[in-house]
Amino acid sequence: PSLPGATEQLQPQLVCRFLEGQSGVTIKHVACGDLFTACLTDRGIVLTFGSGSSGCLGHETFVDVSQPKIVEALLGYEITQVACGASHVLAVSNEGEVFAWGRGENGRLGLGTQESHNSPQQVPIPAEHEAQRVFCGIDSSMILTAKNQILACGSNRYNKLGLDKISSQEEPPGVDQVEEAHVFSCAQSSPLCDEAIVWADVGTSHSAVVTASGQCFTIGSNQHDQLGPIPCRASRTPYLVEGLQAVRVIMVGCGDAFTVAVGAGEWGRGTWMDILSRMPAGVTCSC
Repeated sequence: PSLPGATEQLQPQLVCRFLEGQSGVTIKHVACGDLFTACLTDRGIVLTFGSGSSGCLGHETFVDVSQPKIVEALLGYEITQVACGASHVLAVSNEGEVFAWGRGENGRLGLGTQESHNSPQQVPIPAEHEAQRVFCGIDSSMILTAKNQILACGSNRYNKLGLDKISSQEEPPGVDQVEEAHVFSCAQSSPLCDEAIVWADVGTSHSAVVTASGQCFTIGSNQHDQLGPIPCRASRTPYLVEGLQAVRVIMVGCGDAFTVAVGAGEWGRGTWMDILSRMPAGVTCSC
């Protein structure tokens, strides 16, 4: 029995619900922002619903939508992946085109300004690069190119996007530190700019990347040990996560203040992917 005056903490109920008006539609990917959701169908069509704040639904309004609605400005493009930040969205097409909409503060949309947009805008990226995947942080964005390079824009606080020019373990002087970028720019911090990158993700104040050789590097704030077992509270230089060298990392995810890595290995005659139970000491994963 509960104590007098105590209130019970109700557990959220997850209820499967049919999407009205979307009969025959197959959703292959879902991304969530702050009070809104983006869905991608198997035909490359994007649908959004939820809070229309900052124009993050892409319907040319700021009105909330309770049912999934097609982002009409993207009809005619085959979208292959979509990512959501807290209040902005990135989408990439099968031809490597990138579109962004929502809140534009810090230049997170990569459009050269800090303006917000309530409909998809095609993002200019350097001609020699072709987008393969997109990633969104709370106030920043990343593109993984077909040549396994990282482009980034938005807030670079703590150098979480790797935009500081660093060729060694020494942090650059304050005058050379990049605080934000309004267009997508190449990562400049070694080894992010030297090695082939196969995966990346951005958290609130840190990021992580995976190299083609299976190594995991983290960078940015370490206030909650999200970078791994290092003594400093922040690192503007990429840190090779100790404890993961024996595992070939293939994917990484960044939360607000934690990091999760996924490794590859062998199980019997097949292959398996496993959320690593051998996380480095000091790293706490808790959603």
